[in-house]
Parts: sequence; structure tokens; C-alpha cells
Amino acid sequence: MEIVVNVEKLDKNFKGVKAVDGLDFTVNRGEIFGLIGPDGGGKTTTLRMLSGIMKPTGGAATVLGRKLPDEAEGVKEHIGYMCQKFSLYTDLTVEENIRFFADIYLIEKKELDERLGPLLQMTRLAPFKDRLAGDLSGGMKQKLALICTLIHRPEILFLDEPTTGVDPVSRREFWEILQQIHTDGVTIVVTTPYMDEAEQCSRIGLMFGGRIIAMDTPRDMKRSFKGVVLESHPADIKSFREIIASSGHILDQQQLGSRFHLVVEDMAAADDFIKKAGKDSMTHVIAASVEDVFIERIKE
Repeated sequence: MEIVVNVEKLDKNFKGVKAVDGLDFTVNRGEIFGLIGPDGGGKTTTLRMLSGIMKPTGGAATVLGRKLPDEAEGVKEHIGYMCQKFSLYTDLTVEENIRFFADIYLIEKKELDERLGPLLQMTRLAPFKDRLAGDLSGGMKQKLALICTLIHRPEILFLDEPTTGVDPVSRREFWEILQQIHTDGVTIVVTTPYMDEAEQCSRIGLMFGGRIIAMDTPRDMKRSFKGVVLESHPADIKSFREIIASSGHILDQQQLGSRFHLVVEDMAAADDFIKKAGKDSMTHVIAASVEDVFIERIKE
């Protein structure tokens, strides 16, 4: 596979604090590569350095064969960067914003007209092209920002937490659009704090404390989980919590309403807990999630 992003020992310090600490990873052409992790993990800083808008403190990075930061201007012509905060013009309409960005990229009117219709249809913004950007919903604003990022047909998209603060339906629609763009051959590097969005990526890097603590495909990452995950729906929550407290096998626990998400060491520990909890607890083994892997790696 052709490597389009190559990162080696990348560092970024802010007044003595390491925001990014010795990153090493590659992105192949046509991938959706996700940097997954909580706020403060270094995801945004990494994306800004790869987009050529922030200089690293140390290490090396190349994007499309161009070295950063020395060849940053050459990189910017071939990438699209979408930041977390909506940064378009709220007093311009949807179409006016798009045409403004097309002018920046020196796109001819005829060529823009050919691109505009399909992009508006893909994002379902065609009926709202005359609406002021400031009057759009959060999900619509993100779709508009995506169109403006795509208008010059970049080879790589850098998307910084594009679905943060967006409702669940809009999140799903946004990822459907990204999958369509991915199918068209565009490479996507995306950051997100939402562990469930990892499933949408070709490969993921779990970021914590400025470092990548695990990297693989979502499927293989979940297969690497060392423990066993249990789910319970107990009839008596108070009694069930007492059973958990008396068990020596629980590595992690989370209560989600009337449901419990538990992690134990192995199948022997799982069988022992299921027997102790009894049939009324409705406890059974389930597949590990990316979030389970993330918590396990942090504890390690």
C-alpha cells in the first residue's frame, strides 16, 4: 500500500508540557485512520501539525511525500482540514460560503457548478442552499464545513472531532457521508472522543497523554482484549452490587441504568461470577468493545 502520511518520533511541547510525545504511525492511501481518545490526549495538536498549521518541537512527518514543516505550503494545496469549531461565515448563505471557498482555491465557475450539485445532494443540503449558515442546526453546519473542505477535491481529509456536539442522527448521517467519500478514494484522518466511531475506521490509534497506546484495526484490537466482558440485567440492583463487592474477580465495572458492564480476568472467573450472581441477574458474556480495550491499555 502507498503510504501518504508518515510520522516518526513526533513531539510538541507547550511551555514544558508535552502535548504530543514521540508519535510513530503511518496512514495508507484510501484508509480511514482514526485517532481515538479523550480531550487533552494530543489529537488536535497532531492534526494541526500534519496539516502544516503548527510546527512540531521534534521528530519528523511527511504528508504526500512532502516534509513538514518545510514544505507545508505545498501540502496545503492537496489536503482539506476541518477544525472542531464552526468557522464559516454565519452571515452568508450555504451556497455563498461554498462559492467563497471555491474562489480561495481558484476554482473556475464552470467547474464549481459541476461540483456543487453533487456535494449538496450528498450532504442533503440542497433544500437549504439559500439559508444563512448562522441559522443552520449543528449537524447542518458540520456538513457545510465538510463541503467547503471538499470543494477543491483534496487527496487527504484531516477532520478534527467533526461530530462533537452533534445529535446522534446527524452523527450517523455524517459518517454515512464520510464512508461515501472514502469509497471514492479519498484518504481520511479523523479524530474523535467517541469510542463507537472507531468501528467506522479502517485502522485506529488509541491516544492518551500525547502517546498512541495501541494501534490496529478495530476488529483485531478487540480480539487482543485479555479479559472477559459480562453484561448483567439484575432484578435487584442493590443485592447485585453486594455480589460484585464480594467478588475478587472484577477488574472493571460500570453501571448503565439498570444494566451492568463488567470485566473479569478469564472464562473461569466469568463462569464463577455467573454462578454466584444466579439466574435472576441475567448475566452473560458479550464481545469486548474498543472502549474496553482503551480502559485496559490505560490501566496497563
